[in-house]
Amino acid sequence: MKPKILNRIALRHRLLSRMTLGFAAGALTVLTFPPFSLLLLVPVAYSAFFVGLRDLSLGRAFLVGWAFGLGQFGFGISWIAESFYVEAERFGAMAIPAVAGLSAGLAIFPAIAAALFAEIARRGALGSLLACLLFTTSWTATEWLRGHVLTGFPWNLAGYALADYAALRQTAAWVGSYGLSFLSVFVAALPGAAVMTSGRQRLTVSLMALAGIATMWAVGTLRLQSDAQQPPGVDLRIVQGNIPQEEKWAPENREATFARYVELSTQPGDFDVLLWPETAFPGFLDEDTEARDRIAAALPDGSMLLTGVPDRVPSEDGTRYFNTVQAFGETGRILTGYAKHHLVPFGEYVPFRGWLPIERLTAGLGDFTPGPGPRTLALPGVPLVAVAICYEIIFPSHVVDDLFRPDWIFNATNDAWFGTSIGPEQHLASARMRAVEEGLPVIRAANTGISAVIDANGDLVARLGNGETGVIDAALPSAHPSTLYARFGDWALLALIFTTWAVGLAAGLVGTHRCNKRTRTEKKSCW
Repeated sequence: MKPKILNRIALRHRLLSRMTLGFAAGALTVLTFPPFSLLLLVPVAYSAFFVGLRDLSLGRAFLVGWAFGLGQFGFGISWIAESFYVEAERFGAMAIPAVAGLSAGLAIFPAIAAALFAEIARRGALGSLLACLLFTTSWTATEWLRGHVLTGFPWNLAGYALADYAALRQTAAWVGSYGLSFLSVFVAALPGAAVMTSGRQRLTVSLMALAGIATMWAVGTLRLQSDAQQPPGVDLRIVQGNIPQEEKWAPENREATFARYVELSTQPGDFDVLLWPETAFPGFLDEDTEARDRIAAALPDGSMLLTGVPDRVPSEDGTRYFNTVQAFGETGRILTGYAKHHLVPFGEYVPFRGWLPIERLTAGLGDFTPGPGPRTLALPGVPLVAVAICYEIIFPSHVVDDLFRPDWIFNATNDAWFGTSIGPEQHLASARMRAVEEGLPVIRAANTGISAVIDANGDLVARLGNGETGVIDAALPSAHPSTLYARFGDWALLALIFTTWAVGLAAGLVGTHRCNKRTRTEKKSCW
């Protein structure tokens, strides 16, 4: 067999081996996120990915990165299939193709990161440490893009591997979750950089990894020990009705559903604010006088209800539908409300309707209309509150009105769509990270779980597990003063990304002469 053919076979075998390694490393990242939170697997996954990109061309690096993303998302968002089985006769056949297609699409972002890094790295003698920094920067840039392109899907950000570790997650108060991803991936890839060095440099890189972990832990510990503001003295009651999704909208179950929420709400105990989850009332509550009277009878003097309800408004173009949280006083009168602005594609509206012959998964008469954006609600006798409905809580820096800072965040959600899968635990992790970033407590009311009281450090003060029926009675935790991230968002991170790329490109141009002619001809990297 000719040497050229043998060389081609060897290259294809190496690419297949690297893609297999990438897929396995991506799958491992799922075990780094809640509910597993296996911290030791973080350096294993990202170091393997980093090392696997060495000496690859742009195209081959793209394929390895895509394999990594396919492993990460294929397993990490497999719970989405559960939503298709709620109405299995209509949508069940779409479950596996939908998860596979979405995973393949999301995997493009790690693929772009890998290709971008490989293209920069092969242009000059970077050294393992700078290569590691460029790898991390490329990862973080594309993770940020994943959170913004086509409405965004910032699910299972790399930094969420630290969500269950109190001190380590506090860094998000300064740099946000994308910044936490940057630090996490950089430290996690350093063992891979150490493997590719020798002697004193290997020791230096190894010590940097330990120093990074120690610094994050020390900074986080200091924040945990800092004084928060005084508790506002407001008592909350969260109701988790635990209504199966397939029963929720059946007309014959409407009365039983409403009665369950009223019964749970009237259990002995005092509260100032009653909290029901997303679409807890299966109808248009502002149009139902009898239901509002029953709510008023259930509310103690001076208290109020915040509940998720659908809403509809007539317009010249026909009726518009909204997914809202509305506030009702003790007389049953509506006080104010908030309309969800970040809607779920195919769940609450169909993108490119008219082009795509697809029904949305949720029952209803038409697509929902998005609200105007984050809003702070002012309610009598209650600290200012921001509202995030379900999916909205996953978006860093898009939950709170920057001009009118609230004192707490109410997250009304319905995770019944996802059964007892890992989806609700991952969703809860996002809510905990918003608490850290904003320095605000997050109060979560979920139909089937997980309802929770989350303090401003991201700690779970109380929770009702998935599939439980009951109430949480708790005091509203205190807030921290406005965090650095709450004031400046991702601007500092974006500046760091572009600066690092500029340094990497400059180093590549200066260091190219260090690569011998053979290395450049074969388009291999010099790191």
